[in-house]
Amino acid sequence: MSDYDRNLPSHDRDLGRGTPLAQLLHVDVWLLVPVFFLIAGGLLVLYSASDGSVGTLWRQCRNFAIAGVAMLLAAQISVDQYRRWAPLVYVFGLILLIAVPLVGVGAKGAQRWLSLGVVRFQPSELMKLAMPLMIAWWYTRYGIPPRLLPLLGSLCLVVLPAACIVIQPDLGTSLLVAASGLFVVFIAGVSVWYLLSAIALALLSAWPAWTYLLKDYQRQRILTLFDPEADRLGAGWNIIQSKTAIGSGGWSGKGWLQGTQSHLDFLPESQTDFIIAVLAEEFGLRGVLLLLGCYLLIIARGFWIGLTAQSSFSRLVASSITLTFFVYVFVNIGMVAGVLPVVGVPLPLVSFGGTSIVTLMLGFGVLMAISTEKKRISQ
Repeated sequence: MSDYDRNLPSHDRDLGRGTPLAQLLHVDVWLLVPVFFLIAGGLLVLYSASDGSVGTLWRQCRNFAIAGVAMLLAAQISVDQYRRWAPLVYVFGLILLIAVPLVGVGAKGAQRWLSLGVVRFQPSELMKLAMPLMIAWWYTRYGIPPRLLPLLGSLCLVVLPAACIVIQPDLGTSLLVAASGLFVVFIAGVSVWYLLSAIALALLSAWPAWTYLLKDYQRQRILTLFDPEADRLGAGWNIIQSKTAIGSGGWSGKGWLQGTQSHLDFLPESQTDFIIAVLAEEFGLRGVLLLLGCYLLIIARGFWIGLTAQSSFSRLVASSITLTFFVYVFVNIGMVAGVLPVVGVPLPLVSFGGTSIVTLMLGFGVLMAISTEKKRISQ
């Protein structure tokens, strides 16, 4: 065994056997393979969902090319550098969020984007990665498990960007950003009494939030979840059409490019939020199970990277990124299946997107940097 291999953790030596290029580029092959299959399958489904639009497919390929480069660059950065940069990345993301209502651009009644002329991006997507880095940095600096004052400080760090995103308005993304930080709080070993107090506070604030925080369309989405038939041609249309598409696919599906719900324009947002309904209609339950299998492999690998990470900071970040990815998948599929309210969360690596894809791949790059981290003294 070479001196280089001796310095690597055992799971990295196993991963690197026969893959010198993967070691050189700090690429985790077990993570990259299911990601690649998801991307390939997603492009196949997107082509059908866009009615065979080559332009849409080309733009998505461009997005993946940019995201792939971003992932590789992120994998080259050491974990120590991520720890040092975490506060700067967080502050930079917060400044961008504050700039959105001032100089941002709007679409579909919401102002969530910043424009740089050639490109337009959502700062809230970048905060999904900046948040776990910041909270992990906070706890490795002020101690694990969290005591009361550091815990309150971390909650302030979570609430501030989440509040900025809520006013855009984008409640779904706000909850995901907050979750990415709260996952770190949970994994850091917060006291059970603090958890019970937080649950009690959440229950007590449910009615004020319903009355004063949620907008009319958000309340309508929640009510529609329980009775979509009450407004079949209005608020309930999305759920009814997506469930029709899923049910009509059966076990084997109607065949690629043969779906009727999307091609006849019954299915809304077929390229983004409801793309899994297109997959279910054309490839059936077996296609959905294959998709879920790829997601499961990514999530399992992410948890393994967190479990075998060499420092507290690495463990917290890897676990939070993986849990946030799981929530993405769970919320989108639950929304399309009609068991969760419609919140506008895209299906990771399958839905058409720009900033969201780059953010996801950056997260995978951070996971790869952690998985190839050399053994260090445990913090």
